[in-house]
Amino acid sequence: MAKQDRAVRTRTALIESAAALFDREGYELASLSTISARAGVSSGALHFHFTSKAALADAVGQAAAQRLEGITQQRADGALQTLIDVTHALVQALDRDVVLRAGFGLSDSLEHVRVGAGLRGKWQGWVEDSLARADREGALAPENSAQDAATAVVAVTAGLETLGRQDEWWLSHAPLTRFWQLILPRLVEPSRLDALVASGSGAGVPWA
Repeated sequence: MAKQDRAVRTRTALIESAAALFDREGYELASLSTISARAGVSSGALHFHFTSKAALADAVGQAAAQRLEGITQQRADGALQTLIDVTHALVQALDRDVVLRAGFGLSDSLEHVRVGAGLRGKWQGWVEDSLARADREGALAPENSAQDAATAVVAVTAGLETLGRQDEWWLSHAPLTRFWQLILPRLVEPSRLDALVASGSGAGVPWA
């Protein structure tokens, strides 16, 4: 059991070390020797767990996908408030979780993340499904389409993730809250607006 626990810890350390380097330097520049050194393990131990850098990137992508799935499991009162809350949780996680951040970066080069591919696609699909549910619940104003709204939300969250790599302010609470404050009065059925919290329902700050 002790040997098994040690193997799990080693694998986790390698994934986190690789994620940090992929996030900072990019997949192409990250070297296996630096990854193993940062993880505090030998090159032999790295190759025991991962046969190549691509296999290690696969593991980072899968770990990131699991974390994204965990973020999207939370629920609020209605599909639209759930979407708002999850976007805030995602942006907060991107600020502090290098594995998730690396996963989104790796998803730009899908050939490096074969099994856990398409993190951006997974996020887009979840947003589209959420807004389709919000539309069925009658939360969207009739002149708005769920697909158009999903396009805006995916574009903004992708933009915050990209800008946040250069300036952490973009991954703070304020920019996303301001986006929701701007879009909700144009997106939502007026009778539903007062019930929504642009800053996330956990924050307790109304949209206006």
